[in-house]
Amino acid sequence: AAATAAPAVTSALVDKPKLAKVTKILGRTGSRGGVTQVRVEFLEDASRSIIRNVKGPVREHDILVLMESEREARRLR
Repeated sequence: AAATAAPAVTSALVDKPKLAKVTKILGRTGSRGGVTQVRVEFLEDASRSIIRNVKGPVREHDILVLMESEREARRLR
């Protein structure tokens, strides 16, 4: 039985998850309001903050584990 090589993984999945703190709740989005748009600040680099969409209950000062930290949500209108 020959050992098969592990499949190539994209760089976004190779990065380890990043911790981010919710600094501000921006509003509800999604067709039923089940998604909350928040501004988060990275714990390891406090100067960097992005906007993300969060499903489920969330409030200010919560810590989120972002599996992918490059993608930013578009602002809700």
